[in-house]
Amino acid sequence: MVKKINKDASETRKLIFIRHSKAESYSSEISDFERSLTMKGKVYSRLMAEILKAKGEDPGRIISSPAFRSLETAIIFCRGYGLNMDEIKLIPELYDGMREEEFLPFIRKQNDKDHTITIFGHNPMITEMAAYFACDEPRSIAKTGIYCLAFDVASWSEVEPESGRTLYYLTPSDLS
Repeated sequence: MVKKINKDASETRKLIFIRHSKAESYSSEISDFERSLTMKGKVYSRLMAEILKAKGEDPGRIISSPAFRSLETAIIFCRGYGLNMDEIKLIPELYDGMREEEFLPFIRKQNDKDHTITIFGHNPMITEMAAYFACDEPRSIAKTGIYCLAFDVASWSEVEPESGRTLYYLTPSDLS
């Protein structure tokens, strides 16, 4: 008889990838880095945060691109969870373009006290990171899309490429 091994929470790590919400159009008056969310983007961010919270999901450590539209999305999620916005960790490479060979070292150096890490960023990189770690091939992450992967490991240092199990993929189209 084969005994089923149940992994407890200490042997599971989750990565949640969230693409920033709908932002203002490009303009010569402001830089790409400074673009803000539209009103619709702010509403979708709030609603998607509510959906994630209703799933009982704890966002854990929040990491964001420092570009304003990504940071603004992260702030709206923090407000929805009642979290301190000062806890958001800004990683410039999430805007500048982290290369694929940097994905694994970046994740492996995360603190093991954080069982869940939520990353706010931009396409195409946010989808590329999800695809790098997923054992299946995720579709392109939509604006304000939430893609969650689970890893059956006790430490971030044990995470391998293509080893994450997709738990869910939520999009604003799920709101209708």
